[in-house]
Amino acid sequence: MAFPLLVLAQTHSPAKAGLVGFAQTVPYMLFYLPAGAFVDRWDRKRVMLAADACRALALGSLAVAVAAGNATLAQIAAVAFVEGTGFVFFSLAESAALPQIVAKEQLSTAVAQNQARTQGADLVGQPLGGVLFGVGRLLPFAADAISFVVSFASLLFVRPAFQEQRERSATRLRTEIAEGMSWLWRQSFLRAGVLLVAGSNFAFSAVILALIVRAKQLGASSATVGLLLASFGAGAIAGAICAPWVQRHVHAKVVMISSFWIWAAGAFATAFISSPYGLGAVWVFGALFSPMFNVSFSAYRYALVPDRLLARVGSVALVVAWGAIPLGQLTAGILLSRIGAKETILALAAAMLAVGLGATISPSIRNAPRVEELLGTEPVRG
Repeated sequence: MAFPLLVLAQTHSPAKAGLVGFAQTVPYMLFYLPAGAFVDRWDRKRVMLAADACRALALGSLAVAVAAGNATLAQIAAVAFVEGTGFVFFSLAESAALPQIVAKEQLSTAVAQNQARTQGADLVGQPLGGVLFGVGRLLPFAADAISFVVSFASLLFVRPAFQEQRERSATRLRTEIAEGMSWLWRQSFLRAGVLLVAGSNFAFSAVILALIVRAKQLGASSATVGLLLASFGAGAIAGAICAPWVQRHVHAKVVMISSFWIWAAGAFATAFISSPYGLGAVWVFGALFSPMFNVSFSAYRYALVPDRLLARVGSVALVVAWGAIPLGQLTAGILLSRIGAKETILALAAAMLAVGLGATISPSIRNAPRVEELLGTEPVRG
């Protein structure tokens, strides 16, 4: 929130604000694949410490520059780029390290707690960024820098190793990236799941933009639209609380297939609801299933992928799944300008319907074993 607010306050240019947003997110596409290979080569704890240190220094320098009144667009964009790059390396290392920190029977609970943390941060972070910026332009950047210092310090006290013992790799980076890609492709369940998630992300990212336009057409104020979007985060937090129980008691294939159909039904309902608050209610309910889906799917990933490949396979999956998001937003913009909000939502609902149908008929999804069978543990009864 604070990056575009700062650029708009200094330049009054939405285009320049968009440029900074691009600088913050372009590392996702540039670095995820090589970062996965590096994280599997390097000490994961040191990667996370370095990512936190770099982000703390970058954001701290921007806070100082803003306080001195000499922050430039180039510096803002550079800091945004460093922040995005640090996120790529930190998130891959954190995800890959989790099975080394948490016992396998507690993995689903740990993943759900991380989901709740992320959703809570999203829910609180944007309004907090706006409030801090209103008090003083340097405050959100200073607060973020301090948060990375706290994260850096907390990591120093985590005692277990973040990866299994392994020999130093002598293969080329390109070969290691290719190994992660080929390993994922050979695992039919993970391959099908990642492709289905990409299709769902494409449609869902487009639906969000269409939902905003539809709500405005129904008379919603900007504040109401913001409240609707924030309520999705509240629904996701509730879903994250329920996710460990669901993962232990409901087969992952049921969770995954059901989620796709529920989201498709929600998209169809959105096209015919005439109240902004009705739109919010539909997608608060839909948001409940996102953490349940993520926890169930992540449990399979941790059960199937060897520790030495976790970051590489995770980076390939993220490139495919997240790469569909900007395509969905671009498609939504084109459809909204040509056929209108209601018709766009119906078209996207049809796309979600196709994803649900694909999940239902996929042998890899329908015939998936329970994750307990892969882990060699007993399923929870009752």
